[in-house]
Amino acid sequence: MARVFNFSAGPAMLPTEVMQQAQAEMLDWRGSGMSVMEMSHRGKEFMEIATTAEADLRELLAIPDNYKVLFLQGGATTQFAMAPLNLMGRTGKADYANTGSWSKKAIAEGKRFGEVNVCASSEADGFNSVPAFDSWDLSADAAYLHITPNETIGGVEYHGLPDSGDVPLVADMSSTILSRPLDVSSYGIIYAGAQKNIGPAGLTLVIIRDDLIGSAGDDCPSMLNYATHAEAGSMSNTPPTYSWYLAGLVFQWLKHKGGLTAMAEINERKAGKLYAAIEANDFYSNPVAPANRSWMNVPFILQDAELDASFLEQAKQLGLVTLKGHRSVGGMRASIYNAMPEQGVDTLIEFMNDFAQQHG
Repeated sequence: MARVFNFSAGPAMLPTEVMQQAQAEMLDWRGSGMSVMEMSHRGKEFMEIATTAEADLRELLAIPDNYKVLFLQGGATTQFAMAPLNLMGRTGKADYANTGSWSKKAIAEGKRFGEVNVCASSEADGFNSVPAFDSWDLSADAAYLHITPNETIGGVEYHGLPDSGDVPLVADMSSTILSRPLDVSSYGIIYAGAQKNIGPAGLTLVIIRDDLIGSAGDDCPSMLNYATHAEAGSMSNTPPTYSWYLAGLVFQWLKHKGGLTAMAEINERKAGKLYAAIEANDFYSNPVAPANRSWMNVPFILQDAELDASFLEQAKQLGLVTLKGHRSVGGMRASIYNAMPEQGVDTLIEFMNDFAQQHG
């Protein structure tokens, strides 16, 4: 069976070249006689894989030397607790921006560990925008400011950053990391679940500035303490080795494709043509403010919701799958991460135009 164009929000498509390399190396990684998933995480073979992956990521993101890179388990939602466990105790309070479903979850978890100031919220407008930065009510004594630069469910994205001054910026970048160049030095902590632009589920990246390590209280569980993982090179316990390996292959693929500047050009073009197709026909609509539309997750609504099931079924017949919107939003959602080829977006647009002509 031919591979489909998978528009899932995550786990999402992986590059075909990465999958083929993993297939070729499945039983025997470079003459070791072992699959990567069978290797000791402390053996020289896996240590080579791990070291190369981190070096490639540092090169792609131009990560400064005063930042540690951690390859962890637990998903980004575990970071909703790890960030406050490690940082909140510095002042007892933190600022959070509320721009969608994932922001709300992070806020709820943050409240378990200290005072949370919701410094900005777009909930009143249905999470269809990012509040203007000059309207944010920031706290001078916050231990950190938490943001979600891309809300996967609502398709709302920051195209700029608030000025948090000396307050460290903590960002959940699960659905936007590696889609374009990034100034890591603007952040105190960046964390991201792997299953969108990095690799398969099971791995979480954390990029943390050195001075923010070691602030956890004595009651912080050791495996939720960033210092534990930083001191052990992410190997205090057995890490998600196969996901780490596949992430490394994705990093190499990105380098071969021209790096993040090249990916940004492609991603902006893919998103631009899909939004243009939505706007060109009254049959479809997108609720997000144009200034905050996501490059990665494009929600759209059919004029007649009764046609949703037919749309999804006909799309599936053409190899366009996982287009159903999140249950909390409805409609459709096309997630077009790095591995989604431009041909997939073009095929979707062609189908959307044909469907609208049939039913409009």
